[in-house]
Amino acid sequence: MAVAKKAFALTAMAWALSACSLAPHYAKPQAPVATQFKGAGIWQQAQPADKLPRGAWWSLYHDARLDHLEHQVLTSNNSLAMAVAHYDQRADIAKEIDANLYPTVTLGASMARDRQSDHRPQRAIPGNEPNVYNADILGIGVDYEVDLWGQVHNEVAAGRAEAQAAEADLQNVQLSLQAQLADDYMQLRGLDAEKKLLDDTVDAFSKALLLTQERHDGGVSSGLDVARAQNRLASAQAEVYDVLALRALYEHAIAVLIGANPSAFSIAPDSTVMPLPALPSMVPSQLLERRPDIAAAERRVAAANAYIGVARAAYFPQINLNPFAGYANTSADDWLTAPNTFWSLGPSALVTLFDAGRIKAQVEQSKAQYAEQTAHYRGVVLDAFRQVEDALARLQQFSGESVRREQAAAAAEHTEQLAMARYREGIVNYLEVVTAQTDALRAERANLNLRTRQLRASVELVRALGGGWSRAGDKVQKKEGA
Repeated sequence: MAVAKKAFALTAMAWALSACSLAPHYAKPQAPVATQFKGAGIWQQAQPADKLPRGAWWSLYHDARLDHLEHQVLTSNNSLAMAVAHYDQRADIAKEIDANLYPTVTLGASMARDRQSDHRPQRAIPGNEPNVYNADILGIGVDYEVDLWGQVHNEVAAGRAEAQAAEADLQNVQLSLQAQLADDYMQLRGLDAEKKLLDDTVDAFSKALLLTQERHDGGVSSGLDVARAQNRLASAQAEVYDVLALRALYEHAIAVLIGANPSAFSIAPDSTVMPLPALPSMVPSQLLERRPDIAAAERRVAAANAYIGVARAAYFPQINLNPFAGYANTSADDWLTAPNTFWSLGPSALVTLFDAGRIKAQVEQSKAQYAEQTAHYRGVVLDAFRQVEDALARLQQFSGESVRREQAAAAAEHTEQLAMARYREGIVNYLEVVTAQTDALRAERANLNLRTRQLRASVELVRALGGGWSRAGDKVQKKEGA
């Protein structure tokens, strides 16, 4: 009992002396942050209640089908499952490293029947040692590295930072997949609206062909007018197939994103034009706390900083405590008794005297890794601001373009109506009608395409702002059953 108390006291003292860190003092790297976004024409400083929805940022679009698909990504996407598994690995590695802070206690036992060589030294003395005997041992050992230079603590700090980076990576993968799904969905809905426009156009062109055919049969119009009307109708019908083919590709892409077999998955067409959401605002400095990729990059800088301390600790002696105590006897009789106790207590130290510059190279390597991660962090921050400004620029310019597209579509439709009226009155031939029809269809399709681009740009902006994620609040969302 007294031996155990001494061992415990020595281990506790060593533990108290540990955790002197040789790592540089860590501070988050500075990165250039603007006072406001350049696209201030549609952007205001954030108000306390003006925030992206926590997690379910896609609810901004008020689309029940999109809500359902986004939730399926969380539970069934295979890329997300891989990211979850990677995070689990990093978290378990961090726990494994954390265990190095504490002593390892082992219980050992052995039972052996030994026979000594006749030629062993001192065996020449008769009766000095038995020829055959039992060697039975039962003991408890403690293995503990005295972390005087903070090597273990810095390894733990680095492991925890890397686990946090893996968690942020997981959130970034999740956000990217959700944004990709939303983008594909916006394009699919845009194609549904375009398909509806082409269906209406085919119906209108069919009626125009019937009118032209009647006029031709009545001797009013030429066969050339009929051919032109047939050409416009067939062209519009052909364009429907192009839209359907492209829609199928987006439908298949969505199926893969939600972990469904494209052969057994479909989305019912919906030609309703989706309204643009009222996007919440944010000040630039908040971007550093809302982007998971920025959080991951910063955590890797912290890990690299801790590894400098790990490398520096190799200059100093490595001290270990390995107390061991137990019972040993040559027979099973009265084995666990005081006369059979033994113990061993004392530190061991190991210091490198010459390594041809290996430790120095490792320290310099860790410093270079820190510089690399710092530069990467600043690059990620700058790229994040670029993505926000890109999305803001698109939304701002699309807003102005939308007004002009609406005017162009209205003018083209009016021109088509006038041309058809003039044709019925016999003032012009069908070529003028064809030209007006072509311009009207092109203008209306451009208008629909612009609305899809506006929706996609809004998704891009939400993605660039970090979605509904916040470094301070969210937990990892795992797949069900993972």
